[in-house]
Amino acid sequence: MQDKELRDTIEEALDWEPGIDPAHIGVAVSNGIVTLSGHVASYTEKLAVERAVSRLRGVKGIAEELVVRLPNETKRSDDQIAERARRILNWDTTLPGDSIAIKVEHGRVTLNGQVDHFYQRIAAERDIQKLGGVIGVINLIAVRPPVQSPAVREQITNAFKRDAVLDASAITVTTRGDRVILNGEVKSWRERLVAEQAAWATAGVAQVENHLVVA
Repeated sequence: MQDKELRDTIEEALDWEPGIDPAHIGVAVSNGIVTLSGHVASYTEKLAVERAVSRLRGVKGIAEELVVRLPNETKRSDDQIAERARRILNWDTTLPGDSIAIKVEHGRVTLNGQVDHFYQRIAAERDIQKLGGVIGVINLIAVRPPVQSPAVREQITNAFKRDAVLDASAITVTTRGDRVILNGEVKSWRERLVAEQAAWATAGVAQVENHLVVA
């Protein structure tokens, strides 16, 4: 796909996607690398833009330069955001709320602490993303991995084979302790993300190095 054609496709996708106002979003494409600039009205909208672009065919990478500009009526003080963040983490029964520390600075939330599973790390971040007044989330939560199984590599490879989107034969999986390294080629940026998510979903994985190339 030519860069101009891909840019037109991205602009159409943003215009069609509910919850996104593309009026202040700029799109530039060079050799399949997409640069997003401008501003959006919420952090949730910023994430929606990233997801909409990443799943399009022809996208090889994203340089995201969007700025969150909150309308005056949705702005919150840092102490209000921190209080609501603590409350929502405590309400989420899948999380060890007391193990997660929260810091808020100018609307940007930093999460620290430890959890037992990677899905808990992601759940905590998603809980915070929904809060009004948040302009960004820095997730520094560490995963306490369980005892490593020699079958981790096989489990990940089998997960790739079960996924209809991926060509498992084109991906090489290497494990070093609790770290997984992915090498090989995929057909789209979306496939690259799917492969990484499958690796993260495997028990005992605390780090994923994604070196997959979009061919």
